[in-house]
Amino acid sequence: MSTVAKRKGAELSSGEAKKTRPLTAFFKPATAKAEVSFSSSSTSSSSTSSTPPSTPSTTPTPFDREKWSASLTPEQRDLLDLEINTMHPSWLAALHKELTQPYFLSLKKFLLSEDTSHQKILPPARDVYAWSRLTPLDAVKVVVLGQDPYHNFNQAHGLAFSVLAPTPPPPSLRNIYKCLAIDYPEFKPPGGGKAGDLTKWAERGVLLLNTCLTVRAHNANSHAGKGWERFTEKVISVVAEQRSRGIVFLAWGNPAAKRVERINTKTHCVLKSVHPSPLSASRGFFDCAHFKKTNEWLSDHYGEDSVIDWNL
Repeated sequence: MSTVAKRKGAELSSGEAKKTRPLTAFFKPATAKAEVSFSSSSTSSSSTSSTPPSTPSTTPTPFDREKWSASLTPEQRDLLDLEINTMHPSWLAALHKELTQPYFLSLKKFLLSEDTSHQKILPPARDVYAWSRLTPLDAVKVVVLGQDPYHNFNQAHGLAFSVLAPTPPPPSLRNIYKCLAIDYPEFKPPGGGKAGDLTKWAERGVLLLNTCLTVRAHNANSHAGKGWERFTEKVISVVAEQRSRGIVFLAWGNPAAKRVERINTKTHCVLKSVHPSPLSASRGFFDCAHFKKTNEWLSDHYGEDSVIDWNL
């Protein structure tokens, strides 16, 4: 890939691992089996020179997760078990007040009812907040807005547009690769075009955020209108506020475009295009040059070391 697309210096760390109690049920108290780990020793991973710094007006008060958790009612602690134990501390500090809003607790009760009625919920519980652990709040440089998680098995893993091996890239992701290859002819799709894991982008500061964070298996949009949209709208506003020197928002499709309407374009770079879906990509997505424009904006504002390495 060309020089402007190469990532300089060390990749952003997702934080040192610290084991939390294991999770088995989706939104019920943990009991056994698979463990989810993340750092709770600090509110975020350390910044590097390539990360656009934020400029808060005052020094934020350190967030005490244990103290906050202890302040919850027993019912709230049960409902918010997943958030307490798997959301990255930087995001939990910024969003903890939102989690106790009536609408969010109602959302969690709905998801609990889905689980207790033996509905298969995707992505797996440990991955619902993977975006937060892979891209801590102070590491965000770019936001890519997705819609519903993939609803078939072995696809969704908490990052918009991304799938884990051995699942091949879905059509929208293949079109994203095509757009990248137009911007950077040297780009080669991973695995010869047979891989779709975008974890490396997330680790480099690209927040891959879906509008809804869960879905019932094989039932697209089944968790739409339950509260996730309001929550992820809050995530977007938190990013825009706390990454106060400016980042890049990539909004593909009308739903994503509506979600960035309030973003201050004097501070942030907002790039809009049609969705990469095969139904719309030919109407302007391939020519949008968003990957190159993103790096040009980051380079202009923070220097060449700040650009995203889009190689996978």
